[in-house]
Amino acid sequence: MIPTAPSFRLPALLACLLTLASPAALRAQAIDLPGVTLEGQSSPPAAAPEAAAGAQAGHADESFAGRVEQGTGPTGKRGRITPFNGAALPAEDLPRLGSSATPPPAPGAIAPSGGVNVLDRMGASLPALPKEKPFKGKPDEAYGAFQRGYYLTAMELALPRAQKGDAAAQTLVAEIFANGLGVARNTKNAAFWYEQAANAGDPVAMFKFALMLMEGRDVPRDRKRADALMRDAADMGNASAQFNYAQTLVADTPGEKGLKAALPYYEKSAEKGIADAQYALAQIYMNVEGISDDKRATARAWLLRAAASGFDTAQLDAGIWLVDGIGGDRNLEQGFRWMREAAIGGNVIAQNRLAHLYINAIGTRPDPVEAGKWALLSLKAGLSDPTLDDFMEGLPDDQVAQARKAASLFRPQ
Repeated sequence: MIPTAPSFRLPALLACLLTLASPAALRAQAIDLPGVTLEGQSSPPAAAPEAAAGAQAGHADESFAGRVEQGTGPTGKRGRITPFNGAALPAEDLPRLGSSATPPPAPGAIAPSGGVNVLDRMGASLPALPKEKPFKGKPDEAYGAFQRGYYLTAMELALPRAQKGDAAAQTLVAEIFANGLGVARNTKNAAFWYEQAANAGDPVAMFKFALMLMEGRDVPRDRKRADALMRDAADMGNASAQFNYAQTLVADTPGEKGLKAALPYYEKSAEKGIADAQYALAQIYMNVEGISDDKRATARAWLLRAAASGFDTAQLDAGIWLVDGIGGDRNLEQGFRWMREAAIGGNVIAQNRLAHLYINAIGTRPDPVEAGKWALLSLKAGLSDPTLDDFMEGLPDDQVAQARKAASLFRPQ
């Protein structure tokens, strides 16, 4: 028995899941807020007449974002600030994170909480694990040594078997060489043994060697053979190969036809716990035409599973879906929790959206210092947002100082 291969992603192919499953596209499109632009992409809103006049006169940038870049101190206060009096927006007036219009906050009625139960706090509920089948075969001593960290012993036990054509042993030897476990790292030797095991039909080796062929790493690049090996490994049940072969189908056949051809492979990979596949599945179920109502109803559950696995883009989208009521009822508290999780992990878009949640008291009580902290972090990362710039201009100097200090101490977790 051979150690299961970890989930490998193909950076060149991940971007080919169209706008429906591309994290970059989703971040830039599906979660617009007014005036928010990524640096180097779409232009910010037109400047006000007086601002334009100042620019023509050669005046320096006195916006808060400009001072963040220049490192200068605060100027005279201007701009709008949300009253931090503990009030929250009525539910019907809550701005949607994915909409193109964010209405100004209005103090007044307290919005009812959507409530969060125990399962919600733990993430999406998962089905019970199937009962493990009793093992009746002969224990693999080489693999047992590998599991316990006795890599040299594992190599001594596996190499003679590998030389006699044992595919599982060949894959184990390749893994030891590829990762330099107990021996000097040697990727060429690893490629040799992966190829031997792949030719003998081991699905893990087929997946690993397909990646090498696709990238031209230690072997001549061969896209045709790589695709064939990836498909065969996927058909043999390797979860990582299933996801990557689905990505290949989408890249080769852009549009709805490619997504539907890839769907069975995404589904199989998602069921085996690959977070990338779970995220892609959620986007396809929610956005592609012709998906059955039963499957569409599970889109949010798949997204939450990917989020629970630590996939930051899924956490960002989970926050948006829950706040905006996509794929189910709105749940402001849980939406806030997922947005904060993604922001703490370093997702810049989530940091920007989290600042808006704090400002508008969505899923949490308003907190000007926390809002300022996350606004500063997203501005420093290059995400332009005139609304947050305006908000920061209205903060008292002491709260700006507290926000700056909190932002300087922040480290992604």
